[in-house]
Amino acid sequence: MKSSGFFAHALAAALLSLVSIVQAAESGSTWKQIHDSGELRIGVTQGEPWFFKDPATEQWNGIGYNVGKDIAKDLGVKLVTVETTWGNSVAALQAGQIDLMLVLDPTEERRKAVDFPEQPFFWYAQGVLLRDGLTASTWEDLDREDVRIGVTQGSSPDLILSKKFKKAHLERYTNMDEGVAAFYAGRVDGLSYFHPALALQQAKVRKGTLILPTPIVSVSTSGAVRYEDDKTFRDFVGKEFAKLYESGATQKYYEDALRLRGVDPSKVPPVVKEHWAGN
Repeated sequence: MKSSGFFAHALAAALLSLVSIVQAAESGSTWKQIHDSGELRIGVTQGEPWFFKDPATEQWNGIGYNVGKDIAKDLGVKLVTVETTWGNSVAALQAGQIDLMLVLDPTEERRKAVDFPEQPFFWYAQGVLLRDGLTASTWEDLDREDVRIGVTQGSSPDLILSKKFKKAHLERYTNMDEGVAAFYAGRVDGLSYFHPALALQQAKVRKGTLILPTPIVSVSTSGAVRYEDDKTFRDFVGKEFAKLYESGATQKYYEDALRLRGVDPSKVPPVVKEHWAGN
């Protein structure tokens, strides 16, 4: 009986502790913490055109950073940048080190660990950087035995084209830099990745034509927040995404990031999918 009493007390203590944790989490929601601290902490990581730091000034820039500034302004708080990596950002959110990670795709696996607004941040499409002299407008145009397309091994474009192509040859590289080198050397006829990254690579190699083959393969990106019962902050971020997307501010920040790297935005597909040709 003493043993039963001990376990009963232990169970009661455990339940009380659990209730305390839940109550603390509710009282310390992200929305409340941001306003109590006067700060919005966003994760930042080197990855153009989403985030990049000027080594001379140590100042961050890019579409993710600038949208973070707008969200902080509308919240009436100070923006604080916390350096992380794409791979560690989910853990940083769960640990309370950051409040928001922008430009994080809402994959099925990530949705199990963190929350995302319903409204997409913006869109990108799977594009192809074609060698000079090769023309195509559809995926079918490229599915020929004499066409070699470079992809990053295991990437979404690799998986998509592995199913889509029946005749074209896929040349797989461990990273995008290797693929770009192969394209520059003429070892492949095209390079397939998401179009914002391809635009920057095209500016570096100064070769080829960037296209979005039809039917367009589109992917939305988002911003991740912690899972919590209070959805106020998550829903606020979603409304901010909608406002900035519809007003053209999101596209403007994207174009600003391209110009900083010498890329003409008029020659690059936008991140507003309604403006894509053939969409």
